[in-house]
This record gives sequence, C-alpha cells and structure tokens, in this order.
Amino acid sequence: MNIFNLSVLKLLLVGILWQELYSHPSAQILPNEQGLMQPHAEHTITVKSSSLHSKALPDAPDQYTPQSLVCPIDSPFIRNGSTLSTNETEWLEKRRNFTVDAMIQFFARLDLGSLNASSYIEKNAANASALPVIGIAASGGGYRALMNGGGALQAFDSRTVNSSLPGHLGGILQSATYLTGLSGGSWLVGSMYLNNFTDITSLRDSGNVWMFQNSIFVGPTESDDFDVRTFEYFSQIQDAVTGKYIVGYNTSITDYWGRALAYQLINATEGGISYTWSSISTSTDFQSGAIPMPIIVADGRAPGEVLIPDNTTVFEFNPWELGTSNPPLQAFAPLQFLGSKYSTGKLLTDEECVWGFDNAGFIMGTSSSLFNQAFLKINDTDAPDAIKNSLNRILGSIGEANQDIAVYEPNPFYLYNSQSEYAKSTVLSLVDGGEDLQNIPLEPLLQPQRKLDVIIALDSSADTSTRWPNGTAMVATYQRSLSSLGKDSGITFPSVPDQNTFINLGLNKNPTFFGCNSSNMSDSAPLIIYIPNSPYIYQSNVSTFELEYDTPERDLIIENGYNVATMANATINSDWPTCLVCAILSRSLERTDTAIPEKCTICFQRYCWDGTTNHTDPGDYYPSYKVPQG
Repeated sequence: MNIFNLSVLKLLLVGILWQELYSHPSAQILPNEQGLMQPHAEHTITVKSSSLHSKALPDAPDQYTPQSLVCPIDSPFIRNGSTLSTNETEWLEKRRNFTVDAMIQFFARLDLGSLNASSYIEKNAANASALPVIGIAASGGGYRALMNGGGALQAFDSRTVNSSLPGHLGGILQSATYLTGLSGGSWLVGSMYLNNFTDITSLRDSGNVWMFQNSIFVGPTESDDFDVRTFEYFSQIQDAVTGKYIVGYNTSITDYWGRALAYQLINATEGGISYTWSSISTSTDFQSGAIPMPIIVADGRAPGEVLIPDNTTVFEFNPWELGTSNPPLQAFAPLQFLGSKYSTGKLLTDEECVWGFDNAGFIMGTSSSLFNQAFLKINDTDAPDAIKNSLNRILGSIGEANQDIAVYEPNPFYLYNSQSEYAKSTVLSLVDGGEDLQNIPLEPLLQPQRKLDVIIALDSSADTSTRWPNGTAMVATYQRSLSSLGKDSGITFPSVPDQNTFINLGLNKNPTFFGCNSSNMSDSAPLIIYIPNSPYIYQSNVSTFELEYDTPERDLIIENGYNVATMANATINSDWPTCLVCAILSRSLERTDTAIPEKCTICFQRYCWDGTTNHTDPGDYYPSYKVPQG
C-alpha cells in the first residue's frame, strides 16, 4: 500500500504542492447560432434558449484531495441493495410530474389514428402504475460514442431548435426518467450534468469544452477561457493526483486519466477539480425532478482476477450512491462519503467522514478505465518527468495486468457480506464498464424495482472489423439475463439473435424493437428500442482509441448521430416518430387494457424483430450511406 506517515506527509505537502486559487465567474457562454447541417435546409439545428453554464457543482473541500471532516448527525452506512434508496423513491414522485407534461407535449405532435396519445397520458396522469417509464442508455466507444450519442440526445432534446418539427423527436429526453452512460457514454452523460444539464448544441459550440482537436496529451490550449500551456496542464494534473497520494490514498492511472478527461468535459478551471459526482444530487433542477437521473456504470474486478468474467458484478454511480443490485454483494454506499472507513456496513468507531473522494472526473475515468492504456503513451510526449515517473511508479506497483483498474480504497463494502469476494479486501477495484461485453449500460435499467417499460439503447460499439455495431452488447446482456446471476438479480431481457443475424437481417443498421410481445415472456421485461450507429451522412466508425478530432469532423459525427436517431428526420421512414411512440406506449397500453391502434400494429410489424435468424457468416461489413451524398 502506498501509505505514508501523515506527519511527514504534511511537511512534504507544503514543500512540493502548489494549489491555484481560482475564481468561479458567473458569466454564461452563449451558444453559436450557426447550427448543424441536415439533409434538408429547413432542418437546420440550433440551440433554442439554453447556454453553457460556467460553474455548477464545485463542492469538494480541498479540490482533488479527499478530506476527513466531522460526520453529519446521521452517520452514513452501507444499505442493502435489493430495494431502491429512499432518496430515489422520493425523487421519482417529483420526476413523474415533469415526464407527464413532457409526454403530453411530445405525443400531441403525432397521429396514432384511433388513439389520442396525448389524451391517453392526461387520462392516466394520476395513475403512476399506468404511465410509461422511459430510460435512455448511451453505450461506450470512446469519443465516437460521446459524439454519436450526443447527436441522438440532441435529437431527443426539446431545447434544440426545430426539434418539434415533423420528423423530429424533441421531447423524448424530457420524457425520460433515467439516462445511463458507460465509458465514452459516461463522458457524454457526465459532461451534460456537470455543466448544469447543458444541451448538446451548447456543449458543442461553447469553445470551452468538447474541444477535441487538442488531445489529452496537449491540453485545452485553444479554449476561450482556459488557455493552459501543455507543461502547466500536466503540472496541474500531477499536483492534483500527488495531493491525493500524499494524504494517504492509493492512486492509479485512472486518477491521471480522469483528471485529463475532465479538462475536455467540464467547463471550469482545471477541469472542475473541485466537482464531485454526488453534488449532482444537490442541484436545484435535479432535486426538483426537472431532469432525468444520471447513472454511470463500471465493472467490478474481484481480488485475484485479471480478465473480467461474464458474471462480474456491475456497479453503478447514481447521484446518491455507489453500489450494485447484483447478489451476493447487493449493497450501496453513500457516494458523498467514499473514502471513509467502513467495516461490516458501518463507519468505524471514532472515524471521521471523508469528503471529496468522488471527484467527477475520477468517476467518469473509472467507467472508461480501458483508456488508461492510451494515457500510458504520455511517456512519448513532452510531459514533465514528474508525471512520467509517477505513472511508472504506479505501473511498477500494480503490474501491467492491472493498469486498467480504478482503486477505491478503503473499500466501503469491506466485510459487509461474507459471501461476496468484493467484501474480502480493503481495496475495491473497478474497471471500464464495457469489459464484460455489456457495452450498452442496460443493467441498471433492468432492475425490477425501477419498473422501466422501454429502454432506448444507443449503440456506438465497434464490434465488427470495420468498427460498426453487430449487437454484441445486446447478446451479452441477454445471455447474462439467462444466467444464475441474472436470475438472482431479477433481471429479465427480451430474446435477441446472434451477431451474424444482426448483420444478415440488417438489425445493426436500422432501429429495431426487441420484446414487442410481452405475453411471450415468462417475466415482464422492458421493450428495447435498439438504435445502432450507422453512416447516414458521415462514416462515423472512427477508432475507439482515436483521441483527437478536428472541429468539422466532430460536428459531422454529432450530426450523423442526430440523423441515426431520427432516421434523417423521418426522410428514410416517414413513420419512424409515430412508431417510436407506439413502442414507448406499448407496455402501458397492455397494463391499462387499451386497444392497440392499427397504426401501432403496422409499426410493430415493421420494426419488431420477428424471431427470424440467419447464422451464416456475413463476411466483412461495409454499410453504405443512408442519405445520398453529393
């Protein structure tokens, strides 16, 4: 363990660390009004009224360095994860009011024939069990996933100008209850929430974040507000991580990766060095229920493991907690007090509570720790020797086989459950959420206590040799649902075919519904609206490990994601918005014994997987453009 005598450490801290005192200006950056190009001129997209908020949630007491302070009156503890937290159940009551209004407005734009969808929601507004519960899941896949998923969320966001025009889908985001992200998808979700739930257009056009023309090996040298020379950028990262190390916390490459990543995603000095993930729970919009609940996903690596098995424990970071619903651990810890010393689910006697461990960049870095490998390339850059030496020291202590881990020490679940491997060590090791092949963060949305009806799965995976999705993430989650762990967790998932069938039947290049007929399933499962990345107006199959994009390419990938979600503003299939609403309402209509409109029946015939398979080898996959070029 890299733990020093604290009396010596305090002296060292004074001698080798410097901390910049920085202000938190309240000026807002107005978005650029030029918008994105769409296949038709009348479909230009610009931001409606939102702007990129400069400062939001800097609540850590000492920037990146965790601090021990007096505990609140009600001492924190580890709770059983078989039920939702009180915080979440109370929040859900508030969120429902907002989703009802959003669905009424969104559905009013669409004609379902014999069913007035907007009136249906109004009629059932007081019946919580009748209303549809929507989740959106943004897959991993590095910057490709952030940009492609960002385009989809831009399409779903009613704040995007023209998103209420025919063929567009603005309002789905406002109708959703949950928004999950994994790896590159966690960067997307985190960047939105850590900038006060800023819309995608503002993030794209701010000039302060999403400046991907400068890789993490250079830093934000072209940011409007945060002009940082490369050497100074690396020094800031080094000082931040060293501060955490010196006061006695084990550090990993993920600390460096998360710090670097935050400069690109959080609109604040030093990449929001004082921003914590738990502080999302204190933001006004979230507390009121005005915005969906963000959840970030990571995988557990049990002591002694190197490869992640299919039955690994899946952990989630929600605004209040870190934990898992998977048995045997099935436990949640208060996120705000990570770093505190627990044993058997209770804070150790006379121990203070630790604040600031859940740094927002570190959480996003944990979900994407596979990119630690990329950060090791820093040895080939002009970075200061101090940061290179620190990374080499970490590698020397953990070994190359463990370079992708994020270290959570002390382990909050230590001795909580004697049947769990994760409770037997004082260290909790978490890794990239896609290492178990579940690259779409579906599992938190499949927990039966959350009662989701429909999940929109945005798949930006690079499964094929040509870096397009082939349904691997869907297959992995389906197979897990059939395992003993899936059954013990209460997870149910619709049947899906093998990867060859996904390609041979075109399920990987067009939106497809899975689980349309719930009567065919022994247990109720959400209907899955699968939306895979596909080339509509741009070949967006860029490499997962490509870390640098010029602005035109960034904008084209986001634009392509918008087109993927809307099927080119319904110019590919004019019925797409109507059919999407049919899928959203499907489970609700079944529960209320409401007749399915004929239009929806036609939609299900068109978009639902009918059980057909084709297992033959499809060969290399080279999809053509959906929208004519030139």
